[in-house]
Amino acid sequence: MPPKATKRGKASKADTTPKETTTTTTTTTATSAPDFLTKSKEAYEQELKDLAKKARTQKGYWAGQLAIYIHSIILLGLIAIASNVSQLVLSPVYGSIPASIWHSKLVMAACFTGWASNVFLDRALPIEPVELLPLIAMYIPAVQYLLFRASGYLGGSYGPLVTELLTIFPLITISSACVATNLEYADFGPLPKPIADAVPGLGSFGFFKVAEKFSGSFIGQHIGTNFYMTRIGLEGLLAASYTTIAPSKFLLLGLPALLHTTLLNPHLPSPMALSWLNSGMEKEGWKILDRRDSITGYVSVVESLNDGFRVLRCDHSLLGGEWVKFKDTDRFKGNQVAEPIYGVFAMLEAVRLVDVPNPVPDNEAKALVIGLGIGTTPAALVAHGINTTVVEIDPVVHEFATKYFQLPSNHTAVIEDAVSYTDRLVNETQGVGQFDYIIHDVFTGGAEPVALFTYEFLQNLNSLLKPDGVVAINYAGDFSHPPPLLVVNTIRSVFGSSCRIFREHPRDEAQAELHNGRDFTNMVIFCTKSSSSEVTFRNPTSRDLLNSPSREAFLLPKWEVTDEDLLRGVNGSVAEAEKLGVLRRNDTAALEKWQEESARGHWEIMRGVLPEVVWVNW
Repeated sequence: MPPKATKRGKASKADTTPKETTTTTTTTTATSAPDFLTKSKEAYEQELKDLAKKARTQKGYWAGQLAIYIHSIILLGLIAIASNVSQLVLSPVYGSIPASIWHSKLVMAACFTGWASNVFLDRALPIEPVELLPLIAMYIPAVQYLLFRASGYLGGSYGPLVTELLTIFPLITISSACVATNLEYADFGPLPKPIADAVPGLGSFGFFKVAEKFSGSFIGQHIGTNFYMTRIGLEGLLAASYTTIAPSKFLLLGLPALLHTTLLNPHLPSPMALSWLNSGMEKEGWKILDRRDSITGYVSVVESLNDGFRVLRCDHSLLGGEWVKFKDTDRFKGNQVAEPIYGVFAMLEAVRLVDVPNPVPDNEAKALVIGLGIGTTPAALVAHGINTTVVEIDPVVHEFATKYFQLPSNHTAVIEDAVSYTDRLVNETQGVGQFDYIIHDVFTGGAEPVALFTYEFLQNLNSLLKPDGVVAINYAGDFSHPPPLLVVNTIRSVFGSSCRIFREHPRDEAQAELHNGRDFTNMVIFCTKSSSSEVTFRNPTSRDLLNSPSREAFLLPKWEVTDEDLLRGVNGSVAEAEKLGVLRRNDTAALEKWQEESARGHWEIMRGVLPEVVWVNW
């Protein structure tokens, strides 16, 4: 353990000096005071340097210095990991974007508070500050569990802030204070004093930010691969790490928290915890069929026992759902597709209805689907005999769609990031069109992946379309904000002004007025590659409908979005609309900023779609 600041129970160098020596020293100091006062500043600094130089020659000095640096690096590394884990734990209850809004500000405030108050904390706390760290880490899962049950009251805007103020903030504050105390004893050698004074603070924060970035990347790549790489598993590892570096008799105080996490916390990824969780949820009419931590978030399959539908959840959003209560009824026996609970997924299938100069028979057509969800659209395309390729970044989403929903096996699955896949495919095919239909359907956690709506990505999709190809792009957004207009501008810049836009449901004026103009909805943009005339649709046949009431109601688009609707996001100003331009790969900051407000609105909508008991019990 590195040296600590002097405090209760800790002897200073003066305390360990024999009394006789102390007396002599006191006398000498008193008699030599005038000489001391006459010393120049330079001479005094030189004396200090000589003492420091002498100290470096003492046995064990450099081992002590190494211990200081190692201990400080470990503490900084642990809070870097804890920062990322805190965001992961919040995302199932609040969504990744609302969880991140206050996070960086709060972390910086905790670092500053701890660094500035290390002496005060060292004197005021009843135990060594470092001995508090294992206790805080042990209690974090239990505190989160309790606060999540108040998330409906706290709301999507302030819930994450309150939760992190009571969990990650004290952990980072105490850790920063311990690092500051440690580095008071660090030797920075020949560095000039102003630089030596600045190095501990700036260097520590710089190391923390680098460690935060790299640990976040590592966790993102390996999340869900084993128990220890789950949300609760990572919190357990952090608590164990703090226990290792700061063992003490006070660890027994953490036993209640440890027992709660092990036996009563439903977030623990174990069969026993899931069984216990479902025993309570079934009383409310819900059941979790499966759940997994994965690279895009917390993914689970939830079934409504009372209403007879099943949904695929990712963090605080839904990727899709289908009715299961109809599966065994006479009308639906033998159907090739399931009944979706959302009409937008049936509307995407209307790519087959778009009029083109040279229609392609289904058994000769090829389709590319970007984003799987539960597989509603790919399943329908396969049912029509279309050769279908699905690009999905998350292997767990594909696994659950195959296991718990009616995604047929006779499709080509590409488990890869869509940006890298389309970049590679365009290069391999030298820009020659490969697909008759492209369906772009990506949405999760209250926001869309920005990179998949950039001009460059859409250009790739355009290159992959055959001359008579059709693209359908699903975008979920709030018409009271600029993003829908920006996205449509970008799409039209690639595919032309012939595109047409349809929303899932008509605008509800009463709801918009009730929520300050908010108009969040799914819309589908249909475009063709070659035609300069406006997109038109043929009437669907019984074969197109696949014996599906949902497709009878939603397959043929009905509620068209006008330019006036899009301009609501910029208060009707054409000049402001022109200023938006298009979304470029290296210029996405504006859209990401607007997504914060959109994600808050989406959080409220999701709390109305499914009850709180579903969202907080993940």
